[in-house]
Amino acid sequence: MMDFYKYEEHTGLYNMNFDSYLLDSAVKNQSLIPVLRLYGWKPACVSLGRNQNPQDIDLEYCHKNEIDVVTRATGGRALLHNDEITYSFICPVSAIENGNSVVNSYKEISKALIFGFKTLDIELDTVSKKQFDVKHSYCMLISTGADLCFNGKKLIGSAQLRKQGYILQHGSVLISYNKKHIENIFKENFNTGSITCISEIRSELTRKDIAKAIETGFKKYYG
Repeated sequence: MMDFYKYEEHTGLYNMNFDSYLLDSAVKNQSLIPVLRLYGWKPACVSLGRNQNPQDIDLEYCHKNEIDVVTRATGGRALLHNDEITYSFICPVSAIENGNSVVNSYKEISKALIFGFKTLDIELDTVSKKQFDVKHSYCMLISTGADLCFNGKKLIGSAQLRKQGYILQHGSVLISYNKKHIENIFKENFNTGSITCISEIRSELTRKDIAKAIETGFKKYYG
């Protein structure tokens, strides 16, 4: 059995607060029931990693372009959330085989995403080796073992937080990206050769199609 929150769009602050609320509720109640939540961001928003310096991004540009800025509970680098679907998955460590291993838990949770996207005829694969490149401020340009790729290009980036025996993992599925915004916000050239998005893979897919695929994958393994 799994609790499921269907796709809705909210502000960045609401999304981050609600993720934290779901995690805290699971810890407080010692819940054994995994939770999956799907959401979007309205308006567009930059989420900073838990320990990231806000000066890594152009705050003035964000303000002028009505792009919100929030801080995530999870670590990692900043990410622009615009045309995407974000998933949030909360479960006890015991719900995952060898869940005490962070690396293993990423792999196990990735199986749900891989299965879900297979129903859309999109074959995803994990990054075979961690490749940390600290020079980038934009999270999607950093390749780690938590990523899922299509034809060697990053499509889904994920991050984790652990609290008192529970895992919160959330990740972004890019539908499209705004190269101009990314280069201005993160103050760096954006090489599109290392990432991809749904609109490049199968442009006819709708948000509803993608959300259903993610739901299907997680329900197979946790529902």
